[in-house]
Amino acid sequence: MPAKLSNEQRESSLAELKHWSLDNRRNAIAREFKFADFCDAFAFMTRVALVAEKRNHHPEWSNVYNKVSITLTTHDAGGLSLLDIELAREIDSIFARWSA
Repeated sequence: MPAKLSNEQRESSLAELKHWSLDNRRNAIAREFKFADFCDAFAFMTRVALVAEKRNHHPEWSNVYNKVSITLTTHDAGGLSLLDIELAREIDSIFARWSA
């Protein structure tokens, strides 16, 4: 089972994830992504889904037209774990290639 990050680990990890915000209530991180249209948003979600499935770590997310909202937390750990930080980095990488 993955270990929950300490407060120090959480803060240092969040410093690297510039566009993610901490949800203290849920001990989670969240980010919203905006795309040109629904097709781009859905294609992005598909790429993220493939990575998430490969890692066996799945986001909580929603899609409304051209926006995708993602929340990451590790339920088994009771909050943020290294799995969330690693997945957030990969999601950021996918988005960076998308918007390039």
